[in-house]
Amino acid sequence: MPMTITEKILAAHIEKDTVSPGEFIEARVDIALGNDVTAPIAIREFETFGAKKVFNRDRLILVPDHYAPNKDIKSAEQCKIMRDFARKHKITNYFEIGSMGVEHALLPEQGLTLPGDLIIGADSHTCTYGALGAFSTGVGSTDLAAVMITGKIWFRVPESIKICFEGPLNRWVSGKDLILYTIGQIKVDGARYMAMEFSGTTIDALDIDSRFSMCNMAIEAGAKNGIIAPDEITLQYVKQRASRNYTIYKSDPKAHYQQIHQFKTKNIQPQVALPPLPENSKPVDEVGDIPIDQVVIGSCTNGRISDLRQAAEILKGNKAHSHIRLIVIPATQSIYKQAMEEGLLSIFLEAGAAISTPTCGPCLGGYMGVLAAGEKALATTNRNFIGRMGHLESEVYLSNPAVAAASAITGKISHPKEIISN
Repeated sequence: MPMTITEKILAAHIEKDTVSPGEFIEARVDIALGNDVTAPIAIREFETFGAKKVFNRDRLILVPDHYAPNKDIKSAEQCKIMRDFARKHKITNYFEIGSMGVEHALLPEQGLTLPGDLIIGADSHTCTYGALGAFSTGVGSTDLAAVMITGKIWFRVPESIKICFEGPLNRWVSGKDLILYTIGQIKVDGARYMAMEFSGTTIDALDIDSRFSMCNMAIEAGAKNGIIAPDEITLQYVKQRASRNYTIYKSDPKAHYQQIHQFKTKNIQPQVALPPLPENSKPVDEVGDIPIDQVVIGSCTNGRISDLRQAAEILKGNKAHSHIRLIVIPATQSIYKQAMEEGLLSIFLEAGAAISTPTCGPCLGGYMGVLAAGEKALATTNRNFIGRMGHLESEVYLSNPAVAAASAITGKISHPKEIISN
């Protein structure tokens, strides 16, 4: 029976030849992930069950990235729970301050998530790793606890939806714009509990960072997972990082898709998602005159080195508007170091930016950029729900790093061409 890449990965993890959409399965997990918001709950449940050891100390990954460095006593206690558990169970992959990063940028960088893997994480943006050809999805903390004990989890096999992009990208358009455009077309429930499979000539030419951005935000369309079949671009990224074997899967030509959407990239310009939903996406030229108070460049969606380079290209030789608080957050220590070596941090500092150690802080309204009532932020993050970045009466707009950088200079949401014309 012809199968999609998602169906093939799930079948392999229950040691069957085939699975069908709607089928309930119990599958073997390759990687399980928890952070400082979700892991302490899972650890409590793990101990309530009386479990003595984790399913695999090399395959459980703990990353305190949301409120670390700790912003207060409560967050310090959350991280201590993780730290003590990691030491007790000799967890191989526990990433503390100085070695940590935003989890969904860190794990691929460390070679921990690989093609063909089945990955679960107690964080909704775990779907990021589909960019490598893995099945990865977010779960709740109690599900994580069960996986920590058994190494298995149950799923209902999702239907698949194919999103095809054809043609070269327009200037200043990246994977962030493709996914915002897609969500704008199909809405936030358009792929509910489906596998969102991205393909087409545009995807074939897309760099790995843009692929991460696209799969990262599949959840914003309601998807169970986002996924891109591995190709040479994937393998170039993976081969230099992988420390274990992996398997390449691709969809069969006659695989069934519940829906197929085809988009021409010549019609896609840099996008901005207006509050309060990612589906409120429109070309930046059509947004209108919207003054802003804060710009955040970073997160698990757009804190990678190519994102920082794009922002630096716009900011070089320019200053952030006097009314703008510009915050730049490299997603990992390695990215921070590379940005420093390339001179990007100097560009940001000279533009008037505050540069943070890796953290998810402002994305979820935790710290390092919380908004007051009436304030507006443009961010390269992934969600713009009411109160997402602070006060319920604040507003969050989403964009790619180039739009964010240009807007930091002008003090209002702006197209990069207003700063660089070519």
